[in-house]
Amino acid sequence: MRWIDLGVIVLYLAGITWFGTRFRESQKTLKDYFLGGRTAPWWAIALSIVSAETSTLTVIGTPALSFQGNLGFLQVVFGYLLARIVIATLFLPAYFRGEMYTAYELMRRRFGNRIRRLTAGTFLILRALAEGVRVFAISIVISIILGTGEMTSIVVIVCLTLVYTYEGGLTAVIWTDVVQMILYVIGAGLSFYIVLHEIPGGWAHVASVAAPLGKFQVFDFRLAPPAIFFTRTYSFWAGLIGGCFLTTASHGTEQLMVQRLLAAPTERQSRTALFASWVVIFIQFTLFLVIGICLFVLYSDNHWKLPDVPDKIYPLFIWQRLPVGISGLVIAAILAAAMSNLSAALNSLASTTVMDFLKPLSRAVKSDAQWLRRARYATVLWGAILFGVALIARHWGSVLQAGLSIASIIYGSLLGVFLLGLLTKRVGELAAMCAMACGLVLMLYIRFFTPIAWTWYVLIGSSATFALGLALSFLFREKQSAITSEI
Repeated sequence: MRWIDLGVIVLYLAGITWFGTRFRESQKTLKDYFLGGRTAPWWAIALSIVSAETSTLTVIGTPALSFQGNLGFLQVVFGYLLARIVIATLFLPAYFRGEMYTAYELMRRRFGNRIRRLTAGTFLILRALAEGVRVFAISIVISIILGTGEMTSIVVIVCLTLVYTYEGGLTAVIWTDVVQMILYVIGAGLSFYIVLHEIPGGWAHVASVAAPLGKFQVFDFRLAPPAIFFTRTYSFWAGLIGGCFLTTASHGTEQLMVQRLLAAPTERQSRTALFASWVVIFIQFTLFLVIGICLFVLYSDNHWKLPDVPDKIYPLFIWQRLPVGISGLVIAAILAAAMSNLSAALNSLASTTVMDFLKPLSRAVKSDAQWLRRARYATVLWGAILFGVALIARHWGSVLQAGLSIASIIYGSLLGVFLLGLLTKRVGELAAMCAMACGLVLMLYIRFFTPIAWTWYVLIGSSATFALGLALSFLFREKQSAITSEI
C-alpha cells in the first residue's frame, strides 16, 4: 500500500507548488518581491519565522538529540527568548527608520558601502553553507521513501521549491510557510500519538523507563573549570548565553530572518510577530524532543537495531511503522519544513545579491520590471549553488549540529560589527572591517583547533569583534560618516 503514501506526498508537492505560483500576479516591484509589499499580518510572519528557524534540521535532528541524550537542548530555546528581547529593544527601532530591504543597508547608513558589501557577502557565504546542510537533510528523508540516491533527492526538492519562489517572491514564501508550518506540527502531533500507542503502557511506561536514565533532564547548572565548562554543548549557561547570542545574530543581522521582520506593516507588528514565534518554537522543540524519548523507549523495549545514521531514526519510524496514508502525510510534513526554509533562503539570498550588490553598482537606470527580472534570475542562480553545497554537505556529520555550528562560526563577527554600529559612535568603517575580519579568523581557529562547544562561538566571536573594533577606533582616525545620525 506504499502507493497511497506516495500519492499523498505527490499530491502535497504538486499542491504547494501550485499554491505558491498563484502569487505571481501580485509581484510588480522589488518591494513586492522582497518584502511582500509589507502587507502580511503579524501572525503569518510569526509562523514564517518559525518555519525559517526550525526547518528539516529540527524535524529529523531534534528527536535524534533526545534519543541519544535528554531534554537539554531546551536550554538553548530559553536563550532564544532572551535574544528576542534584545532584538526588539535594540535592532527593530533602527530597522524601521526609513525603508530598508536588507539588514545590510543599516551598515551602509552607519559606516559606508564597503562594510555593507562585506557584511552582505558574509551572509551570502553563511547562508549558502548552512542551507546546503538543510537541503541535504531532506535528501535523507526522500531517499528513505523512494530509495533514490541522494543527488536525485536533492534535485527534486530544490527544483520544486525554486518554481514557486521564482514566481511568487516573499509573499509566496510567507503564505506557503503558514501552510507548511501547520502541516508539520500536525504531523508531529500524529507521530507522538501513534508512537505512544506502539508502546505497551503508553506514557506511564515511557516515564518509568526514561526518568531513571535522566532522559527528562532539562537544566544542567554545573560549573566546572574552563577546560570542561566551555566544551559542554548543552549546559544552562551555554544554552542561555549561547542561545541568546546565536539568535540575536540570526534574527538581528541575517537577511533570512530580518527580511521577515521588515515585511511587517509596522514596527509594533514586527515585534509582536517576533515574540509570538518564540511561543510556537518552544512548543515545537518540546514536542520533537519528547518524540525522541518515546522512540528511545520503543527501540529499547523491542531491541531494534539502530540505523547507521542517528538522524534517520524519526523518518524511518514514520515510513515503516505509521499506518498507510498517515505516514505519507507526516513525510509530506517533513518535506514542508524543508521547502519552507529553502524558499526563504532563496529569496533572502536573491534580495541581498540584488539590493546590496547589483543595484548599488549599476550605473544605468532600470525599470522595476527589469530589476524584478534580475531578482528572479538571482533566485535561480542561488538554487544551483545550494544544490552544489548540499552534495558536499553529505560528509559533514549530524545535520542539526553541522548546520548550527557552521552558522555560529560566522555569526560572531557579523553580530559584533552590528553591535559596533548600534552601540558606538566613534568606531569608523576601517576599524569595523578589520575587527570583523579578525573575529572571523579567530572563530575559524576555535572551530578547527579547539574543543570549545559551538554554543559559545557567537559569544566569543562577537565579543572579540566588538572589543577589537573599539580598540582600533583609537588607532585609526576616521572621518565619521554624515549618515551616522540616521540610526
